[in-house]
Amino acid sequence: MDYAALFSAGLHIFSLWPLLSLLAGVTLGLVVGSIPGLNDTITLAVLVPITFAMPSDIAFPLLVGVYCSACFGGAFPAILLKIPGTASSVLTAVDGHAMVQKGQAGLALGIATYSSAFAGVISALVLMFFAPVLAEYALNFGPAEYFSLSILGLSTVIGMAAGNAMKSALSCLLGLLVAMIGMSPESGFPRFTFGSFWLFDGLPLTPILIGLFGLSVVFEMMAKPAHETAHAAAPKTPIRFADMLLSGQMIKRLMPTWLSAAALGNLVGILPGAGMLVAIYMAYERVRRRFGTQCGQGLPEGVAAPEAANNSVVASSMVPLLSLGIPGNSTSALFLGALLIQGLRPGPSLFNDSPDVAYLIVGSFLVANILMFPIGLLLARLVPNLINQIPQSLLAAAIACLCFTGAFAISNSLFGILVALAFGLLGFLFNRMHVPLSPFILALVLAPVIERAYFQSMSISGGSISYFFTQPLSLTMLIFTILFMLWPLYKRLHRRLPSQQAA
Repeated sequence: MDYAALFSAGLHIFSLWPLLSLLAGVTLGLVVGSIPGLNDTITLAVLVPITFAMPSDIAFPLLVGVYCSACFGGAFPAILLKIPGTASSVLTAVDGHAMVQKGQAGLALGIATYSSAFAGVISALVLMFFAPVLAEYALNFGPAEYFSLSILGLSTVIGMAAGNAMKSALSCLLGLLVAMIGMSPESGFPRFTFGSFWLFDGLPLTPILIGLFGLSVVFEMMAKPAHETAHAAAPKTPIRFADMLLSGQMIKRLMPTWLSAAALGNLVGILPGAGMLVAIYMAYERVRRRFGTQCGQGLPEGVAAPEAANNSVVASSMVPLLSLGIPGNSTSALFLGALLIQGLRPGPSLFNDSPDVAYLIVGSFLVANILMFPIGLLLARLVPNLINQIPQSLLAAAIACLCFTGAFAISNSLFGILVALAFGLLGFLFNRMHVPLSPFILALVLAPVIERAYFQSMSISGGSISYFFTQPLSLTMLIFTILFMLWPLYKRLHRRLPSQQAA
């Protein structure tokens, strides 16, 4: 690790414009997360094209601030209204709203704030110390290792899929097919272009992400009847600032939950494509096994576990992106677009070629999670009272305008808008059929890496497949790939055996 570059980046974060950008990002993320229907992916999909005109030391703190705080902002409506602001706050709504009904709204919001900030800081430290080390080792990776690592990344989205392995596999295959559009890197022959010169370079990544995460939400809003999109009335529970400050006894009680949920979140976040929901459900399941029927009745650990898990995934999901060039989840894939727009290439060389930007991003995650604590406590009293007053039709129109503007700005052509529209419809269909998007995004990003590494390996080995199994690190990753692929089958057989024995 280059401590001099880290120290220099840390000082630069506290200069005027980067710090203001980070503050704006944290505040915007909290507000956006509080609005049901919006989340960090939508906001980043809109902001990434805008960062093209910004200096990197302003653009990345803004994006980092939004990413860190948006998943926490979803806890506000989840706790007070039982309307999850983001998908990551689905389980927070269970015990959080039960605490509101007990007259403990301030305590529930305080637990969510403390949990998110604590786990977020731990996750940022993991990113700070683990990403540069992993990047140093990754410089020794050859084509075989990159091929096996990419295959391992695709296998995790199938192996970690909670009862949805088949749909995850189909989503992954569709992403690989879309990634094949364009010129073949081996022969230079156009594939699936249908004679259109727009497709010779393949489909642009950022308009695809804008469509999947931005326009798909607009279509969802248009498809729902007016009475379903109307917000429920906010509860008249008085929330005092003092109620949100946790006592030392409560902090001591929740500390084991925070540590276990943060550990799970960091582990899942580092795995490419595993997703935030996996960590949340794993952390909540541990609490449910420990407390049994108390879960869902206003249990403080039921709020602390999912909030700590989702925020610990945030920074750790950037570890594979910054060190290996592989996004940890679909939201961090948007950072890939931001880095490319700024003329940077994520991967092992990022910390050597652009250490100022790499350590600026790493340091921004730590500072953003620290800032999120006081700002979250302040906004917890203000934002929830405003979220009911935004008409859904106005919100949908605003999202659509921003998405179209961002898609057009990528190449200054209507082709970007058409791509965003097409994938907006695809994202809408995926949501309606409960098909996960993360495998599609990860396959789309990893397909060029897999193809390039495969052809390079074949060139080195003279066309021998055994080359992948003679490299120790490559062989190890392929073994883990097989284990991940077999895991859903094992769980299915494990569930059937007791029922068959009982019969």
